[in-house]
Parts: sequence; C-alpha cells; structure tokens
Amino acid sequence: MTTPANSASSENSENSENSVNSVNSVNSVNSSHSTNSADAAATSAPSAPAATTTPPSLLLDDITLTYPDGDGRLTALDRISLDVPAGTVTAVVGPSGSGKSSLLAVAATLVTPDSGRVVVAGTPTQGLSRAEKAALRRERIGIVFQQPNLLPSLTSAEQLQVMAHLDGRKPRQVRARARELLAAVGLADKADRRPHQLSGGQRQRVNIARALMNEPAVLLVDEPTSALDHERGAAVLDLLVGLTRERATATVLVTHDRAHLAAADQIMEMADGRLGPAAVTRAPARTP
Repeated sequence: MTTPANSASSENSENSENSVNSVNSVNSVNSSHSTNSADAAATSAPSAPAATTTPPSLLLDDITLTYPDGDGRLTALDRISLDVPAGTVTAVVGPSGSGKSSLLAVAATLVTPDSGRVVVAGTPTQGLSRAEKAALRRERIGIVFQQPNLLPSLTSAEQLQVMAHLDGRKPRQVRARARELLAAVGLADKADRRPHQLSGGQRQRVNIARALMNEPAVLLVDEPTSALDHERGAAVLDLLVGLTRERATATVLVTHDRAHLAAADQIMEMADGRLGPAAVTRAPARTP
C-alpha cells in the first residue's frame, strides 16, 4: 500500500514554533478556511468507479526457483507469472522436465521459490511458517495427484471423510458432504466401494472429490489422465471443467494431453522453466 504524502510534509515542518499547527496550516493563512475548502472539494469530487475485475484466487508473480546441481544451480522456474481467477481453468502443457511439476509445487506452497510472490485466495505466502502453510493447504488448496493413492481399506466415502476429520468437523456434516461430492462426480452408487472394486476412471473421480472435500479456493491437478484411456481421460477433464465452473475454484491443470483442452480458459506452455501462451490449436469442444 502507498504511504500518505502528509507524513513527508509533517517531517518538513521544522522552523515552526508549533509542529501540529504547521502540519494543519501548510500553504494556508487560515487553517479553518483551508479545512473547509478541502471538505468542500472532497464533497464535490466525483467518486471513483467501482472495480469490475475479479482478483485472481491464485497469483504467481515473477517466480524463480532453482535447485542445487553439482557446483552450480539448475533453474526450474525462470521468472514465471500466472494469475488464475475463480471459476476458470488454466491448462499448463509441456514436455517432461520443462518445470510443470515445479510450478505446481510452488503453487501448493510445498516448495518455497528463490524469489517472487505467491498469493493464495488473497493470502500472501511469504513469511508463513510451515504450520501456517500446512493449514493454508488444508483449508484453501485442493490437490489432485497423478495417481489417486487411495487407502485400500477405506470406502470411497471414507476416503473423503478422512480429509474433513482433520479440521474437526462434525461427523454428520462430514458424511453428508462426502455423499454430496461423490454424487457430483457421478459415484453416488459407489460410496461403499473400496478401491479394488473401482475402475481406474472411478478411482480418479474419487481422487477429485477428495480434493474438493474442504471447499478449496484453488484446485491443482497433476496429469489426471495419464493412466486412463482416451475416452475415460476426456470424461475426467470434462468433469474437472464442470466442477470448476460450479464450485468457483481457480484450477490449474497440468497435462500432457493436448487433445481435450477446448474448454480451458487459458492454455500455457512450459519450456525450459519459462511459461508463456501455448501455440495450441483448440479442438472442438466435446458435446455431452
């Protein structure tokens, strides 16, 4: 925020017998007349127009990240910037080793960049302790991992409930929330199934529902279709886009699959640690 200029005027009021009167009477013969004039000007001045731009739920600003590499350092992210408003999907494509996973790790506050600024749902992450970052991830960030990593002994509903129990929610509310999310991903009739009783696409849907359990503002998705066939992968991407619109998350989707990005709001490409608009020809959107 900008520091008011009046403080500088106050510091320059030396050689005045009364510093308080000096501040109030700068360039004015009559302090009350000056005050009344200022009030009149403020009253007559037109009000500023209301802002119409929605601030991003996720902001990465001029991020640089390096890793030790022998005697030197390897640049994984090279001054990248990205803003993702609520209710939108940003797809990030690029070859292996281009920096996509590093981008997700920084956005998830799992890795601290060398420089730059990360803001999650209005909260700057600089200076946060490890415990504060963990709380921010738990409350405001949902992560969909490349592999679902579901617990073998738990049902689909229980996979989701574990997440909410960490926040100390009431069991009845937790069960209702889990059932509602499973219905949202098309698995209402699979709530009592364990992972070995589900297909690969169904396990990924449970993974997505689990990431949404704590109503995150930001959803980070890492290669959700890598283990799925073409049809099931397309269905999962369609589901992610629909949930983003419905639940107003700021979604970052890292994928190698360029064939199903028609519904993304912006498509970015990573190359050698740098991020820019992708030269992607959008395929026609799938019809339901």
